[in-house]
Amino acid sequence: MDTARRTPRTLAIVGAVVALAAGLTGCTNAVSMAPAPSANAAACAAVQVRLPETVGSGSALRATNAQATAAWGDPEVAIYHCGVAVPTVSDLPCFSQGGVDWIRDDRGDQVVFTTFGRSPAAQVVVDTTKTTAQVVQDLSDAVSTLPKDGHACLDPSDVQG
Repeated sequence: MDTARRTPRTLAIVGAVVALAAGLTGCTNAVSMAPAPSANAAACAAVQVRLPETVGSGSALRATNAQATAAWGDPEVAIYHCGVAVPTVSDLPCFSQGGVDWIRDDRGDQVVFTTFGRSPAAQVVVDTTKTTAQVVQDLSDAVSTLPKDGHACLDPSDVQG
């Protein structure tokens, strides 16, 4: 009779171990990232819960291992950080998309978009070989909740030379 009692218990223990191993294996699929300096800002948390499940042409949101970060696609087509340094002056192109001002920094196959006039600032790096700048539009709704800091993009004609 002891053998009969041990079999269901043994099966339960083996099942729990298998489930735990499967769960841990899923965690290893997280994209390894480092948090930005101000990632712990409450405003970043407010954006995090609003990030879209997909961006660009349907790239799915993936788990990351750092606060206030996100990644889409496998391999990643876009990576996001909230709490990056707040830009105050830039000679890079600045444009408004979805009610958010963004600075565009072209770096070959990658384009780094950083919010302008928001504090804390957010940044998304887009791999242009795999997706388009549509990612910025997809993120603008969530990022628009970041507090404005009084800065805004200027038209070149507004700048006195």
